Formats: sequence, structure tokens, C-alpha cells
Amino acid sequence: MTSFQEHKIGVVIPYYNAAQHIENVVRKLPDYIDKIIIVDDCGREPIPESLVSLAKVGERLVIVKNKKNAGVGGATKNGFLKAIELELDYVIKVDSDDQMDSKFIPDLLQPLIDKKAEYAKGNRFKDFKALRQMPFIRKIGNLGLSFLTKAASGYWNNFDPTNGFFAIEVALLKKLDFTNIHRDYYFESSLIAELYFHDARIKDVPMPAHYGDEKSTMKVWKIPFIFIPKLTKTFVKRMVKTYFIYDFNIASIYLLFGLPMFIFGVVYGIYNWIYYHNLGEFTPTGTIMLITLCIILGFQLLLQAIQYDILRAPKSN
Repeated sequence: MTSFQEHKIGVVIPYYNAAQHIENVVRKLPDYIDKIIIVDDCGREPIPESLVSLAKVGERLVIVKNKKNAGVGGATKNGFLKAIELELDYVIKVDSDDQMDSKFIPDLLQPLIDKKAEYAKGNRFKDFKALRQMPFIRKIGNLGLSFLTKAASGYWNNFDPTNGFFAIEVALLKKLDFTNIHRDYYFESSLIAELYFHDARIKDVPMPAHYGDEKSTMKVWKIPFIFIPKLTKTFVKRMVKTYFIYDFNIASIYLLFGLPMFIFGVVYGIYNWIYYHNLGEFTPTGTIMLITLCIILGFQLLLQAIQYDILRAPKSN
């Protein structure tokens, strides 16, 4: 196992209304962390004076003050920019509400240091005992979002993509287009989607979910309205870029013929069903055969495209 002291490692903490937790988060960080970057995102609760004083007299703790509220994603991006400026090798994103157990930081760093991945994140769904403690609504929401994010991002082999406890190579951060990474709760999903175009390998690190007395600012009923439109846009954008702009391969052929064929079969089938139903007549056999052939063949081509997409997903060692 490589010594962590041989590398410049930082932690980025987006801070927003977590005065009761932030000092405990900082205190639990390992000694080998070279830089602790706290990004003040202009909340109602200022960063405790004890940490502000520590940042003034020491070099390990760095406070970045946003000019205005930038959201969890925007604050994290500003922290990443600071990590690049400080010329760190690796950076771990840790939330300020003390949900994330710092004892798993070595597990996140090791795959990166061993060059088995460029991005490592937590996976809360491999510990069944701990999973039972997760609130039911949050569990169902995370499962649904995980599947949709898999399809949208192209990382079919990774689970729990919305997990915000992760480590990433700073060298990879330098290559990313930050304008494609969202500033709100879609941050983690959009980051993973951006990693796909750099063939970054992602390593899942099993860890239990932890819930204390913190309160989430995300309303459950808002989740579908926030994520589904953005995931749909991400999926379409990825398909166009991957199979029609950056490359043209057999999956491109499957999509080019399969999608129009399937849509035609469904739409033409519905039209004829309504048309002949209103006439009180049976749909001609030839029409039914044409509709059936288009739907079945189109669907099979789409399944082949999905299989190809799953196989080409970047995989960690």
C-alpha cells in the first residue's frame, strides 16, 4: 500500500448552514490531508470563528468565500479550482453536515494512487445491514435515480452515482469543462456524465449510509421534477456525442434504424387502431404485420444498441 504522505492530498468541503457540524468534520480528517478547503457558500450560519482563526494563522486550512450562493455544486467547483491552484494531486469532497465517515477516505484514495481508477466514490447499497437504516423514501429515490443516472451517464457498472462522498485526481479535474457541471443537486450526476467523455474509470467503494440530526434542504417531491428532465437531456446529449459526433460505429447503425422504426411502428399502430376502431372495421392483416415487424425489429435493434453501450462503459481495474 502506497504511503499517503508521498502525495499532496486535499479535502474540499462545501459549507452551507452547518455550524453545528463543520468543526467535527474538520477534526476527524486524517493528519495526512495537506489542505482542507472550506468553501463558504453564503448561508445564514457563518463559519465558526475557531476555524476562521485557524485559517488565518495556519496553512493547512483554507477558506474560500463565494461572492454569492452558488449551490452545493457551484461551491464544490470553486473548491476544485482552489485545489488546482494549490497544485494538489488528489482531492476528496466531504460534506459539511457530518454525514460522511472520514475513516473511508483511505479506501477512496487507494484506487487512485494505485492507478486503478481516476475517480472513486461511495456506494451505500452494498451494506444491507446499514441500508436498512436508510429512510424508505430516500432508499427508493436513490435506487430510481441510480438507474436513470446509469443510462444517462453511460457508467452502467457503477451504482449509487448520486453519492457525494468521492475522491478525484486533480490532473483529471484540469481536463474537465466546468461549464458542463451543474451547480445544484444535479452536481454529482453531471460530473459523472462529464467524466464519461474523458474515459475516466470509476471505482465503487462500499460504505454504509450515515444519518445524524442533519436536515436536508432537498424536498422529496421536487426530486423527479429536478432530475428527470436533466437526466433526459444528459442522455440525449451523450448519445449524440458518443455515436454521431465523436464516433460512428455499429451502435450508431442500430440507433439510426432502430429508433425511427420503433417510433413509426408505435405511432402508426396507434393511428390505425383509432382509425379502424372508429370505422367499426378490423385492421387489415398486412397493416398489422407491418406495424408488428417495425415494433419488434426496431426494439431488437435498440436492445443491441443498449448492450453495446453497456459493454463500452469505462471500467476500473
